[in-house]
Amino acid sequence: MSIVVDDSWMLPCFTKQMIGMDCPGCGIQRSISLLLQGKVIDSFFMYPALLPAIFLLGFLIFDMFVNIKYGEKIKLWGTIIVTGTILTSYIIKLSFI
Repeated sequence: MSIVVDDSWMLPCFTKQMIGMDCPGCGIQRSISLLLQGKVIDSFFMYPALLPAIFLLGFLIFDMFVNIKYGEKIKLWGTIIVTGTILTSYIIKLSFI
């Protein structure tokens, strides 16, 4: 059984409309839509930083309620990984355009 997700909620990219160039966030809405449809691999290839960002967000919420011994280091490295993934995938995307 396949879940059909309505993509009418997606907003156009303001940066792409104004200067005709993708922004570092381009693809995240389609990636979320693919993830909601259960297409995890397609979602990852659409926007690689989404999955690490979801895990980081989940950890941040969990850390608000539970005191974790190395919580600050985990948050720092999680932020570095998410930011690095966004920048790396954006640079790769720009090099193939």
